Amino acid sequence: MSLQIFRTKRVEAEQESDYGLKRCLSKWDLSFLGIGAIIGTGIFVLTGIAAATQSGPAVVLSFVIAGFACTFAALSYAELAAAVGGCGSAYGYSYAAFGELIAWIIGWDLLLEYGISVAAVANGWAGYFNNALTAIGLTLPESLTKAPKLGGLINLPAFMIILVLMILLIIGVKQSAKANNAMVFVKLITIVVFISVAVFNVNPDNWHPFMPFGWFETLPDGKTTGVLAGASIVFFAYVGFDAVSTAAEEARNPQRDLPFGIVSSLAFCTIVYILVAGLLTGVVPYTDLNVSSPVAHALELIGVNWASALISTGVIAGLTTVMLVLYYGLTRIIFAMSRDGLLSPFFCTVNPATQTPVRVIVICGVIMALIAGFMPLGDLAELVNIGTLAAFVIVCFGVIVMRITQPDMKRPFRTPFSPLFPVLGMISCSALMAFLPALTWLRFFVWLVLGLIIYFSYSKYHSKIGRLA
Repeated sequence: MSLQIFRTKRVEAEQESDYGLKRCLSKWDLSFLGIGAIIGTGIFVLTGIAAATQSGPAVVLSFVIAGFACTFAALSYAELAAAVGGCGSAYGYSYAAFGELIAWIIGWDLLLEYGISVAAVANGWAGYFNNALTAIGLTLPESLTKAPKLGGLINLPAFMIILVLMILLIIGVKQSAKANNAMVFVKLITIVVFISVAVFNVNPDNWHPFMPFGWFETLPDGKTTGVLAGASIVFFAYVGFDAVSTAAEEARNPQRDLPFGIVSSLAFCTIVYILVAGLLTGVVPYTDLNVSSPVAHALELIGVNWASALISTGVIAGLTTVMLVLYYGLTRIIFAMSRDGLLSPFFCTVNPATQTPVRVIVICGVIMALIAGFMPLGDLAELVNIGTLAAFVIVCFGVIVMRITQPDMKRPFRTPFSPLFPVLGMISCSALMAFLPALTWLRFFVWLVLGLIIYFSYSKYHSKIGRLA
């Protein structure tokens, strides 16, 4: 009986897995989904904060280290996305490799990652939106821009933007992808503007000292500093490439296009991050970057106000695409878990008119809007990171396991130098988890315990493959 929790799910052929979702996304749509999710909070917010408080100018090294960890994980994702498919991302891969219990844990973990990410980014978006309104003389009352804990009534812009994205996702995934592509184009223009201006205003003296916080140190209050601690925080900047794999059942040619979308978006964004981080700390002293809009703030400090205003516009577009793609990924993971019987079948109904899971989209949207509107989400980036890193470790291990247990499975894309790269992915992602504060680990375990209670009281007995056994 106990072995039932490790029952694995059969890998279906692509033609068998038609559940009413519309196959309409090209490989470039998938790449832009990845770029839309990756370039956002990390480049526009966390770069400055990590430089000022944890890494100094060596934040460039933090991005390199986090980027390497993600590259190994991305190659593993690409292999499993092409071979296993399905819209459940790491949840689906774990189901095929390790069995039901591990799949549930990863799926439950991903719900936390995506849901809290959307709400947290909505808070950042609201800050820039409020600044833009103030600049044109339309200041909102302070009570409508802050959560109750911060002395307000509701963060109304954060609440409303999620509801707007909810409507967009209901209309259809192709329409959402078109909107995402347009906003990605806008934010790429703003990044080009920043690089073009900053490259002529670099003062090499700002790069000294290069590593003021060293490699790693735990402070008396439990906080961590140094390049490695910075890497575990700026890792949040890379959260999103895995969202590409949730689009497997809406990709035109998933076996070819998913690996392309995952690897190309991550490679492009890593280069952009390193360039921007290097220029940002070269333009102004790193100590001046502990603000909510470090890129725009740096341009203001050197007197280029027109570029600062343009950057702020790009930030609003950039954070919107991050929310859109992560919101999309969240709904597809819940859809997959419901279809497998681990969550109520209520969540896996596809609307025949829009060919989207409207129920899931609405429920997730309302819950995330309430969280964004009424909760300040100060340090939840760390909570998102630990959940994501855990999923990445499992995916890397899944490649190794499935190479052994299913050696003859068709693999349109194969992780190079396996098992070396998957093992390096497991080690690097586990190390980044170790550099996170103890309080983050405690919150993570509380969430996992809650998930295990749900699994053993409901999911285990309603599992579809359990009923077929």
